[in-house]
Amino acid sequence: MTEPGPRFKPVKFLKIVSCSFLLVVSLLLTVASIRTLSLDGNLGLQLARWEKTDNVSLELDLDHRRELVTRLREAIQIRTVSTSAEDINTTALLHFDRFLRQAFPRVFSSSLVHHELVANYSHLFRVEGSQPDLVPYLLLAHIDVVPASESDDWLAPPFSAEVIDGYIYGRGAMDDKSSLMGILEALEYLLRKGYAPRRGFYIGLGHDEEVFGLNGAVNIVRVLKQRGVQLSFVLDEGLALIDGVFPGLEGPAALIGLSEKGMATVKLSVSMVPGHASMPPRETTIGILAAAVKSLEENPMPTVFGYGPERGTFEQLAHKFRFPLKFILSNLWLFSPIVARFMERKPETNSFIRTTTAVTMFNAGVKLNVIPSLAEAYINMRIHPAQSLKEAMDHIHSTVGDTRVKIELINGFDPEPVSSSDEKSFGFQIIKKTVLDNFPTVTVAPGMCTANTDSRHFKDLTKDIYRFIPLWLKPGDTKRLHGINERISIKNYEEFVTFYFSLIQNCDIQNLPEPHSSVHEL
Repeated sequence: MTEPGPRFKPVKFLKIVSCSFLLVVSLLLTVASIRTLSLDGNLGLQLARWEKTDNVSLELDLDHRRELVTRLREAIQIRTVSTSAEDINTTALLHFDRFLRQAFPRVFSSSLVHHELVANYSHLFRVEGSQPDLVPYLLLAHIDVVPASESDDWLAPPFSAEVIDGYIYGRGAMDDKSSLMGILEALEYLLRKGYAPRRGFYIGLGHDEEVFGLNGAVNIVRVLKQRGVQLSFVLDEGLALIDGVFPGLEGPAALIGLSEKGMATVKLSVSMVPGHASMPPRETTIGILAAAVKSLEENPMPTVFGYGPERGTFEQLAHKFRFPLKFILSNLWLFSPIVARFMERKPETNSFIRTTTAVTMFNAGVKLNVIPSLAEAYINMRIHPAQSLKEAMDHIHSTVGDTRVKIELINGFDPEPVSSSDEKSFGFQIIKKTVLDNFPTVTVAPGMCTANTDSRHFKDLTKDIYRFIPLWLKPGDTKRLHGINERISIKNYEEFVTFYFSLIQNCDIQNLPEPHSSVHEL
């Protein structure tokens, strides 16, 4: 007979487990506290010694300021509207060409600048650098705008470019003629001052960005590929300067887009033999399709918060939030699921954490007393960088789960690769430095575009594409984009010019400086 072993003591066991649990929690909170104290998005290269270049100073006197406003207003007044790929105002595009040549005589006549029309209406400029070994970069903007109705409730007609209380109102004021004109104004001034860049660069002005850029941007890429051009980075429109947009964020922030969502247009349809409304079948085409649509709305794709550029956004901005948000956002490795639950409650923040599904069109029926033979719905998906077009389509098929519903991909593309943003990333750090040179009170952070730009066509020419314009967005301003009362303040437009003026010169360095430590001493 064996001796009995030691008796199990549940009270002692629970004490051990409890102490172990408290120890683990204590360690996690200690690590989280250290991270909370150490993260600061504006350190690193901000304090480093940057290579000096022969900078030209920008001096905007009263007359020059008036000229800037006059030329931007003229640009807005030209109705370069793209309604669809087949409906583009080519007359206005030709007018805009003539306007550019008159507004920027040095850009079009300088021996340093080589200009050509691409696909009849887009513009490509090559600005020669004195050091051909320095890899060039590309500044992008677009000429076309979305339609705007005179009958909508605008404070001023949408193509009047009227100035009201220091703001220029008009379609294109924000998207994207301020950027286009700002780039050319900066180059014109530099050329007038005798500036010759060390690093060559390109300027691309697409004419059909609002209808996917399939003639403008695509053909600019084709021309550059034929010439064997490779780019250090591309900078296009996208994210902006935000102030008061994120609840709890203290002070303004500049978000630089590292990627943009993919897109899919999907058609759902149900067909059956038509019938009389007095003898309806158990299920109709409308009922079957409505059930499929309802299922998609009730079963969105899973959140992927933390697996894309949006993680860096909140980690870099964390130190600008009040407690407890500062603590939570500094430690997304621990709190990501909780943050995601809160973000999915509102459409504006939900779009950052998942692939979204929106039913945008539903068509069925021809007569009040006829059961329709066909019902159709169109789904617009915006695909998160952590997911793919294939995953989005697989989700639709599995969620609908009804063979009577035909599912067709009309068009679509994957999300864009995520560009680099570390301290060795030339493009990101140059843009960041330029932002801080011109807006020293802002915090710079990476971000993700939920809309699409022309820049997605350039991924074969560079691994780094950034999406940022120095446009101030305050609460309610995002509704003006493609909406009513699009506007830009005169002061902000001057900041566009100075931003690109600084950026071109900042790009003339050969190498980034050695970074300072971005961690506080504790």
